[in-house]
Amino acid sequence: MKTPRNVVIVEDHRMLREGLKAMLAARDDLKVVGEAGDGLEALRVIKRLKPDFLLLDMSMPRMNGTSVLMEAKAFDPDIKILALTIHQSDSRVREAFDAGADGYCSKNDSRQELMLAIDTVLAGRTYLSSSIANQVLTGYLENRDPETVDPAWESVSAREREILKLLAEGYTNIQIGEMLFISAKTVEKHRSNLMAKLDLHSLAGLTAMAIEKGLIEKNAPSPRKGPGPVRDAE
Repeated sequence: MKTPRNVVIVEDHRMLREGLKAMLAARDDLKVVGEAGDGLEALRVIKRLKPDFLLLDMSMPRMNGTSVLMEAKAFDPDIKILALTIHQSDSRVREAFDAGADGYCSKNDSRQELMLAIDTVLAGRTYLSSSIANQVLTGYLENRDPETVDPAWESVSAREREILKLLAEGYTNIQIGEMLFISAKTVEKHRSNLMAKLDLHSLAGLTAMAIEKGLIEKNAPSPRKGPGPVRDAE
């Protein structure tokens, strides 16, 4: 029998995370070795446990899935990552694959589709769930006109989007600096660049933009006082 592949599940909703663990526990070729409820916690778990496979929610507190993808792949280029999300727009799909995702699956997909996605990604192939594929193709055809592209948003870097998300979630420059291991002064510089690129002039404007672009939910919770504990599977 082959040695099971080690899996880490990153999902901020505990009930869904427990459901995913139960589904994967039924397979003898996979072993859930860790879990995380937000992006920063995810990176700590990944770096400590070095899993073979990451099941990654793309919308999380503190650090979004795109940033986790890039940093996880930079840490371990061989790790296989399946993005799991409610977002089905072609721009979100492109962003995930550009960041290094090996597959993209909707949370509305069936268990059978999820298992097919996992098998495909672990076999070294790219996977895009059928529920998203048609929508992505339609979006691509509709957006071939360059006038539909938002050049201001396209100019915002991955790091700036990460900081925009954290600012919109209510974190201070000092808190963001501590999370991302940069100075508060650097955070403020990114904030100023964001305002200049997007022609915004207040934190409220930045928050509205973060909601519009799907970086946070409209009624996002207030920031936690500090990073949560790392949780490993029992």
